[in-house]
Amino acid sequence: MVAKLEQMRGPAGFQRTVSWRGKSGRAYPLTLHRLDDFLLRAGTLYVVANGAMVLWVGTDADVINDQQSRARFRLAIDCADRVFSLDAPLDDVEKMTLVWDLEGAEPEAGLSAA
Repeated sequence: MVAKLEQMRGPAGFQRTVSWRGKSGRAYPLTLHRLDDFLLRAGTLYVVANGAMVLWVGTDADVINDQQSRARFRLAIDCADRVFSLDAPLDDVEKMTLVWDLEGAEPEAGLSAA
């Protein structure tokens, strides 16, 4: 388990963070994960994408509790080439707003946050 974490994080626990801009214009620092071995974790919001196209945004609770979201997640994972994460807000309205904003997000050209 520790070896897998080290492979995902790279040297010295470094995780690559990239900046994506939501529909609102707000920039979000998203942590990149390896698609082949990432896990859904509580308290985390995920962005599943293919290139610059966002395919699905949600949390583990969305996959577990919402049949429609679960079906969209499965389809997105089949088509995706990357997965990003950030901390999910505790407030449901904030979470829904964040999901809406990230569903139309695009990577910021040439910028990345470390």
